[in-house]
Parts: sequence; structure tokens; C-alpha cells
Amino acid sequence: MVARYDVIVLGAGAAGMMCAVRAGQRGRSVVVLDHAAAPGEKIRISGGGRCNFTNIHAGPKNFLSANQHFAKSALARFTPQDFIAIVERHGIAWHEKTLGQLFCDNSAKDIIRMLTDEMRAAGVQLRLRTEVGGIEQSDGGYRISTSEGIFEATSLVVATGGKSIPKMGATGFAYRLAEQFDLPIVETRPGLVPLTLDPQLLQHLAPLSGIAVPAEIRHGKTAFREALLFTHRGLSGPAILQISSYWREGEDISVVIEPDIDLFELLKKAKQVNGRQSAQTALAEILPKRLAQHFVENEGISGNIADQSDKRLQQLASAIQSWSVKPSGSEGYRTAEVTLGGIDTDCLDSRTMQVKTVPGLFFIGECVDVTGWLGGYNFQWAWASGHVAGEAA
Repeated sequence: MVARYDVIVLGAGAAGMMCAVRAGQRGRSVVVLDHAAAPGEKIRISGGGRCNFTNIHAGPKNFLSANQHFAKSALARFTPQDFIAIVERHGIAWHEKTLGQLFCDNSAKDIIRMLTDEMRAAGVQLRLRTEVGGIEQSDGGYRISTSEGIFEATSLVVATGGKSIPKMGATGFAYRLAEQFDLPIVETRPGLVPLTLDPQLLQHLAPLSGIAVPAEIRHGKTAFREALLFTHRGLSGPAILQISSYWREGEDISVVIEPDIDLFELLKKAKQVNGRQSAQTALAEILPKRLAQHFVENEGISGNIADQSDKRLQQLASAIQSWSVKPSGSEGYRTAEVTLGGIDTDCLDSRTMQVKTVPGLFFIGECVDVTGWLGGYNFQWAWASGHVAGEAA
């Protein structure tokens, strides 16, 4: 028995469900196939369970791609305000955190429920626990062999994500399918991921594990100011996750702890006001005690702060605010929030996400070579790329 539809969407994640909703609203018969037991698993765990579902500042500048202009069309045609309108129509309470990040007040499950309700209202069928086998072009469309039988459609939308968080079921399915159709792929690697340090440096920094501080992390001309977290594997926190998408193996990153404070001026003032205190005590007014102790000991400074020359205090401040470190690697796809690289945008129409050389075949979401910053940007790309594909499929 063959089940026939206008559109088959592979993947019941953010991009796939959004695409299915829009295609269904256009009167297309749509089925969504996914091997998982529940839809939107990455949505469910995102934002600490509250789903950072978009960012009000989302624009092309917040995305990495071999073609920086590719995302412009989709992002302009489905904006954060467009998604917020759907959220509010469903009565989902939300709030803005720092840097334009929007979160559900209650639970990420509200967003999943919203999308499944929208699919139901648009007449979309959702088929879970369905393993996809072979895919081939048939007369005027595509023929999909699955564990639940044969499905055929004139349009096939691939929204199966990247390689990040394999324990959630992530695979390289989209890339294998792209190769089947001779489509180019930009090298993939983990993005928005903690960075690791070599054993010697890690041992040296071991007492700092668990400490979080405001920091600016720089790589080349790119810099992010958010929290830095010392871990038992290396460095993490939002600032590190952000810079990880720009960093490559063998390169240094620059760390500026407490970038809004001039620590040299603070130490000089402490020397004038209370010269009997130690440099460690003065720094502990701003930094966590363990961190202050680490840097003071590392610079070999002891005794009263009054006994330290300005040159020595400058060296101490520079050690904290001009620290160059070479990560040994990253924690990999196991903890990466996204996959960098993917389906080369040169082979896709930016207005529809359709493959230029293969009519009726679309790739959307994370599997495409468009990767957003941390903070709701990747969800906005999922909504936008899904929406424009749903308009065309």
C-alpha cells in the first residue's frame, strides 16, 4: 500500500514542523515522518526547559555561513515578530532576558504543543517512530521506503537536523541524502560547544572549576561579552560557546575577565587607600576569592599591596585581563548545541530553500550551512527557513 501526499517532511523538529504548518495552511496534503517517539525533542530541552524560541535582534549578522547573504531572504520574510504573533495567539506567556533572548514563562512544551496544534489545524499528519530507508525519485516526485510502508509525494523537505547531541537521535542523514543527489557539503564541525584544555593547563586551572565570571572572549576581530565558566574539562559558559563557532584547532583565544572594570586602576587605588591589605584581598572585592588567589599566586606576588610596584600591579592586571589561551579542542557533538557547515547554500534557492538542480527537493534548518549565535538565533533560522519552504513545497 502506497500513501500519497503533496509534501513529505522528514523531521519533526522546529524547522520541519514550521514547514508542515505553512504547507498545510496552503491546502497541501502533508505528512511529517520522524524516527523519534515524540516531536520537538531539541525544543523540549532548550533554554533550560523554557525554550529560548527567538531573539528580537535576529538578522544576517548573527549567522555564520560560507555565503553571509544567503539567510537574508528567509529572515526578512519571517521575522521574530511573526513568530511572536503565533506564540501570543496561543496564549503562551513569555519574557525577554538579556541581549534580546525570548523565553517561555512556563515550559518549552508550550511551543511544541503550539506547533502540533497548528499542524493539526492545517490537516498535517504526524507519523512518529517511523524509520526512513531508501529515498528515490519517482515520476513527478519522490518515493520513500519506511518501516511503516511506502510514502510518495511531489515535494520532499529534509529537516533532519545536524550531528549535534547524538543522544537525542541526531544523525548525519541529511548529509548522506545530499551526497546521494550529488550536492556539495561545507565541512561540518561542532558549534556552540565548550572548549577543552591540554592536561597540563587543566591541572593548573583545576582549583577554578565551577567558577563563573563576566568576560570578553576574543578571536581575531570577533568578540563576545557574556559569562565565562571554568570546568573540569576546560572552558565553557555563553561567551566560550559563542566564540567556539569561530575558533579552529591550533588557534588562540584571548580572555578578558571583568572587561568593564580597569583592574590596574582598582589595584592602584587599593594601594593608596589601604596599603596593608594584600593584592589578593583587593582583587577579591571584584573577583571570586579562588580566582583572585590563583592569579596572585601565579604572578608570584606576596605581602602587602603597598610593597608592590605599579609595574607589578600592571602585570597582575594584565594576567587577568589579557590572557591568551590555546584550547586543545572542543567537547564535540556530544554537547554541541549546533552543527556548523552542512548543505552548501550555493545549491539552494534562498527564497524557497529548494535545490536548484533537483525540483521538489528542499533542505531547511540546521542541516544547511547557516548557523546562528547562541541566544535564540538558531530557532529563528528554523522558523524562517521552514516557513519559506512551506510556502513553496
